[in-house]
Amino acid sequence: MALDAGTALERPVLSAHSDEDYYFTLRAVTAGASVKHRIRTGAKACCVPIVVLLVIAALGPEKWAPRTHLGWQFDHFIGYFGITLFVCVAWPRPFLIGGVFAAIAALLEGLQAFTPDRSAYLPAIFYGAAGALAAALIGEFVVRVWRWRLNSEVNMRDARSKSLAFTGSANPV
Repeated sequence: MALDAGTALERPVLSAHSDEDYYFTLRAVTAGASVKHRIRTGAKACCVPIVVLLVIAALGPEKWAPRTHLGWQFDHFIGYFGITLFVCVAWPRPFLIGGVFAAIAALLEGLQAFTPDRSAYLPAIFYGAAGALAAALIGEFVVRVWRWRLNSEVNMRDARSKSLAFTGSANPV
């Protein structure tokens, strides 16, 4: 089915939505905020046990630490990356959280010098901190894109309401 140029130019590219569309959109946004609040509350409740498990894995016997066959470097990076990303869901301050978890990586690795079957290792601090900071960068990017999208939607809604106030009707044509 081919359209000629005349037909394509006659069709409206942007069409005004009806008031019903905005009603359902606002209900979806309201429901989304409620769901977002529940997810954040659940994530906050899970953060404490996750950090406790991190401390146990770092300072407990070496057998208790979960390991992959990809090497300790990958384990440190992906472990701190995942934990930091999860905590960023609960508290959306990614750079602050990334810095805190980079410091936690250094502290826990330093405390391993006092355990009987482990020793502190400087590169492990860097791998853990790199995972935490990489997750913080991704979290900050997601937060900024989210805020930019919300601001652009609000600006479009404001522009539409101003045009309705100016013309006096939903369809000025």
